Amino acid sequence: MKILIIEDEEALAKSIGAYLSDAHYRCEYATSFSEAMEKTEVYVYDCILLDLMLPGGDGLKILSELKANNKQDGVIIISAKDSLDDKIKGLQIGADDYLTKPFHLSELAARIYSVIRRKQFSNANIVEQHELRIDIPAKTVTVNDQPVNLTRKEFDLLLYFISNKNKVVSKTALAEHLSGDIAGMFDNYDFVYVHIKNLKKKLAEAGCDNYLKTLYGTGYKWEV
Repeated sequence: MKILIIEDEEALAKSIGAYLSDAHYRCEYATSFSEAMEKTEVYVYDCILLDLMLPGGDGLKILSELKANNKQDGVIIISAKDSLDDKIKGLQIGADDYLTKPFHLSELAARIYSVIRRKQFSNANIVEQHELRIDIPAKTVTVNDQPVNLTRKEFDLLLYFISNKNKVVSKTALAEHLSGDIAGMFDNYDFVYVHIKNLKKKLAEAGCDNYLKTLYGTGYKWEV
């Protein structure tokens, strides 16, 4: 799962990033209004942590642009401004949650998980499709009740495909999901192909039907 931390306090941003990385999230950072606008326009995130007071602009403007462009990224406002008006305005614009500084990192992680689960998996902790069962909090996968040992990136890919079921997912989107804003530095998509090949092989060997279809020249689709 990919998180964007929009926060100009470097120590706090790094602290959040370290904690979330240990929880198997991949984190990217933006420290100014302009950098945040650029990243949110180009990339898609599972959840955005949005500070309101940024060098160069107001975080609520970023939120407004996300909603105006119909972006579906989850958004949690994290702000030292404990103002009821700011909280109400942020939630009315379309934020999914609001957390006032200072906060416990464990609470932040719980709220991130809740936002992602609500937006992508209809509040479910367990995702099931016929013989396939995914326990999201435990990060485990079983096929016909037998465990499938996936790597972190393979598990992340599986959730990404299922959250976009019946949609065509391009190779570019997969590269960005796996590698974030450094995806453009790669000369080809070989690293994407390797992860998908390994995921499909492990699921097939466990007896899972082939839900992940390759659309040559276009991308992939998880068909339900």
